[in-house]
Amino acid sequence: MLSIVIGVLYAVGIFFLLRRSMVRIILGVLFLGNATNLLIFVTAGLKANGQPSFLAKTAEATKPALSDSLPQALILTAIVISFGVVAYLLTLLRKTHEVTGESDLDRLK
Repeated sequence: MLSIVIGVLYAVGIFFLLRRSMVRIILGVLFLGNATNLLIFVTAGLKANGQPSFLAKTAEATKPALSDSLPQALILTAIVISFGVVAYLLTLLRKTHEVTGESDLDRLK
């Protein structure tokens, strides 16, 4: 089910990136960022009931499945980078709209 959602998010993101409106381009970047985060989440195989890796070690027979912290760190980093890129694009859109009065890329020529 999540693979279908990831595919749809990538498709919508690429569709919006190919549009000529800067608002839709920003939405496309957001969709691509969210799709990438979901892809990392799904491929990492994160477990809902996994024991965090910083807890005390238990016996091998009773050791639960540990959740890997690297994919979680990658997802958190990707969220922060996506937020920074979107903030920059929104600032660029606002300044472009103040100077030219347009947000359509075809009319900026």
